[in-house]
Amino acid sequence: MTLGPSLLTSGRSRSVSPENPTGEKGAGGGATTGTGAAAARDLGPGWKISPSVEVPAGATHLLGDLPGPGVIRHLWCTTHPRHWRSLIVRIHWDGAPEPAVAVPLGDFFCSGWGEFAQVSSVPVAVNPHGGFNAYWEMPYRVGARLTVENLGPEPALLFYQIDYELTDVPPGAAYLHALWRRSNPLPDREPHTIVDGVSGPGHYVGTYLAWGVNTSGWWGEGELKFYLDGDDELPTICGTGTEDYFGGAWNFDVPGQGYTAYSTPYLGMPQVLRPDGLYRSQQRFGMYRWHLPDPIRFATDLRVTVQALGWRSGGRYLPLRDDIASTAWWYAAGRDHGPVPAFDPDHLEVI
Repeated sequence: MTLGPSLLTSGRSRSVSPENPTGEKGAGGGATTGTGAAAARDLGPGWKISPSVEVPAGATHLLGDLPGPGVIRHLWCTTHPRHWRSLIVRIHWDGAPEPAVAVPLGDFFCSGWGEFAQVSSVPVAVNPHGGFNAYWEMPYRVGARLTVENLGPEPALLFYQIDYELTDVPPGAAYLHALWRRSNPLPDREPHTIVDGVSGPGHYVGTYLAWGVNTSGWWGEGELKFYLDGDDELPTICGTGTEDYFGGAWNFDVPGQGYTAYSTPYLGMPQVLRPDGLYRSQQRFGMYRWHLPDPIRFATDLRVTVQALGWRSGGRYLPLRDDIASTAWWYAAGRDHGPVPAFDPDHLEVI
């Protein structure tokens, strides 16, 4: 029998939040200043004096500088939806100069379009009204540094909590990586690159796409391709269509209902924004797939792409130039994946 929650270990639980920014034992709720100070003026210390932080425009806030060895077990945060794309989350493992995680806040939590949709999956849950939760296992050996940068034009009020465990980390434990890319619009007859230049050994564990349709008609005939360990022109793994990769079928179109949102433990399309009707331009979709039961393992290198294809006359495919923003998650032995391109504030805009 494999024991889980009932198995006692030597691990010790800690938590970082604005009420305990260092995560020290016995230091929770000790703030004397903060965003709740006025509300707690009749109560004093210990009564929610610092539930959140204000991140000024253009500033970077240190969420947590965690000692090691340890494992981050849970991240929770919330902020106004207008900040979901302009706040950039970065995580550095074990003193690495470059972040292993560099993703806009909303996209990291499968919410790339700045509008709430319920997400009920194993590693990510988004609950009313914008409660972001991540349960990715995130081991580190020396220390973990988590920051958020505000690239927006106004201050952002951010509530957050990082739950972690001080514990031994086995030699074979890999580091979590996550990277965001956007093509807007996608170049003519080119695939969108979800991730490239990834070094192994490792395994790929998740994809989120915030897909904006720039033409009328169906948009999801394109294949997702995984190029593994030296693959060149042709990949080792090639899917049969975009909605197929995310576990759907037949255009996600339920007769009489049209596009139908869904959220399951390992795949879903929780975001369906359709201001102009079923198949007309400016549709917006958010889709995730978690390769937790079926990780895609690679030894030396990995590249992942997706095509954008619709239909034209004569039963022919139509290459599309849509707006595709992707977030990829994978585990790898390396602490980082090299320099991360700077985020362009104008490129982050949600239309």
